[in-house]
Amino acid sequence: MGHDDMAWDFETEPEFEAKLAWMRGFVREEIIPLETLAHEWRTPEGRQTFLKITAPLKEQVKAQGLWAAHLPPDMGGLGFGQVKLGLMHEILGQCGYAPSVFGNNAPDSGNAELLAVGGTPEQRAKWMTPLLDGQIRSCFSMTEPGAGADPTLLSTTAMRDGDEWVINGHKWFSSNASIADILIVMVKTGDHETPYKNYSMIVVPTNTPGVNILRDVPTMGEPDHKTGEPGGHAEILYENVRVPFENIVGGEAGIGQGFALAQKRLGPGRIHHAMRWLGQSQRAFDLLCERALTRYTHGSILAEKQMVQDWIAESYAEMQAARLLTLQAAWKMDQLHAAGKHYSDARVEIGVIKFWGAKVLYNVIDRAIQIHGSLGYTTDLPLESMYRAARAARIYDGPDEVHKVTVARQVLKRYRPSDPSIEHVPTRRAAALEKFAESLDGLAVSH
Repeated sequence: MGHDDMAWDFETEPEFEAKLAWMRGFVREEIIPLETLAHEWRTPEGRQTFLKITAPLKEQVKAQGLWAAHLPPDMGGLGFGQVKLGLMHEILGQCGYAPSVFGNNAPDSGNAELLAVGGTPEQRAKWMTPLLDGQIRSCFSMTEPGAGADPTLLSTTAMRDGDEWVINGHKWFSSNASIADILIVMVKTGDHETPYKNYSMIVVPTNTPGVNILRDVPTMGEPDHKTGEPGGHAEILYENVRVPFENIVGGEAGIGQGFALAQKRLGPGRIHHAMRWLGQSQRAFDLLCERALTRYTHGSILAEKQMVQDWIAESYAEMQAARLLTLQAAWKMDQLHAAGKHYSDARVEIGVIKFWGAKVLYNVIDRAIQIHGSLGYTTDLPLESMYRAARAARIYDGPDEVHKVTVARQVLKRYRPSDPSIEHVPTRRAAALEKFAESLDGLAVSH
């Protein structure tokens, strides 16, 4: 009662460990240096230069057999399980540019995976293959200003009109939309008693009449972002947007399957997010320890101060806990997949890593900034941008509070009310006296 008897094992074969070692050096030596030139990539000419620089890096990744590793082999990937993918994303998470160099940058990677598992053969050929080849970009358009953390309040509708869908609604925080070629839009297509059966996903080319991208919304992470720059989060009005009926993901069978498809997309994605956060945390932790051994003040280096030692110990423990929790969730997902079961059976583990990983990311970066003082607050170190970006981790993919509710509800299902408590000593003593009465015969037992 209240326990999970599942064991786990995160060990990978030596050949894969060698791939991880190559990735660590490659990301550190070839990709992270690109961060220092971020201001150069903001113009159209700069973005073309970035693509020119990263093109040969992508070829090296492909030569290592690590390109788009999240997809199954028949879709051009490697068929890696979630443990291996998690270990890879821990390395890629150190730098925001790394995922694109490895062919698994969000939201394109998740959208390609969505089309791989839910799309028709025609949809995969038309959109997934070009997406994987980097010929087109995509957006997952779900969030609405009025829905927040309750997706059953999504109000964007798609009404069937002959061989077409007519879409109307207001979306925002549609990541990548202003530079995307296609939008995968979550829409309401029914009115069932079960709210989660009311929604479907429809592919909408961005240049379709009625798709009005109003702006990219500046954020805490990128307060000076301009509409049309990569990485933006768009506000969109869909006004009588007409697309062919067959654009619904999964074809006619996909009607009402929007949330089921979303879970297939989001479940593995949360593993990858949590491991990327660990990669960011590790960079901040390295800076924390480096500073502790370097800075001399008030008679000794900071590493000799008990408060700083507390920060280091707490950060290390939190990171290790987050890593083990995430790998255990990844391992369980692999076991469920192998057994032909749904990822929903791992929703407790996935929910835990979402809110715990976000908390650890924030804590470690915060301590690293604090130990650097004014230097940590400046743009001379990457900590300030990491800090601003980290705040979003507690919101996207569902706010922490929603995941905590899910975890608590699922955990409580393993228990039953008991009055008196099952640990009530007088009740247990009476049962023990009865059970061992024969052995206790003749002894003076106090009642």
